[in-house]
Amino acid sequence: MWAGLLGGPSLIDKFNVSLGQKLRAARRQRAWSLGVVESNTNGEFKASVVGAYERGERAISVQRFVRLAEIYGIAASDLLPVVPSDGALVIDLDVLGAAHSGDLVERYLAAIQLLRKDPSHSEIRRGDQAILGALSQTVKTIATSEGTH
Repeated sequence: MWAGLLGGPSLIDKFNVSLGQKLRAARRQRAWSLGVVESNTNGEFKASVVGAYERGERAISVQRFVRLAEIYGIAASDLLPVVPSDGALVIDLDVLGAAHSGDLVERYLAAIQLLRKDPSHSEIRRGDQAILGALSQTVKTIATSEGTH
C-alpha cells in the first residue's frame, strides 16, 4: 500500500479500493463467487488474486483489468471509478517530469487510447487528470471557491 502525505491512505490506495468495489459489484451482478471466476477462466484469474483486487490490496494491471471486464461482459470504461472533485485538478508537470513515473504515465495513456478505441486522438479528460495525478502523486487540488490558482 502507498502512504499518503500525512500517513493516511494515498490517492492510489483510494483508487484501488474504489476500483475493487466496482469489480466486486460486477462479479456479484453475474452471481459468481470468487471460485466461479477462477473456474470459468480455467485458472487465468485465481480466486485469491481477484479477492485482493476487490479489497484494494493488490493493484491490477491495465491488461488484466480489461480482460476481467471482458469476462464479466462489461466495458472496462464502465468499471472505472468516478473520482470526486471538490475543485480543479492540476498536474505539476515539473514534478511529473522529474519523477520516475514516466513509464507508468505512458502505459496509462496507451491504455486509455485502447479503451477509447481511438489511438489517433490524444485528449486528456478530467478523469484522466485525476488518475494521472494519483499515479504520479503530483496532484494539487485548487478549490473552485477560491479565486486564486
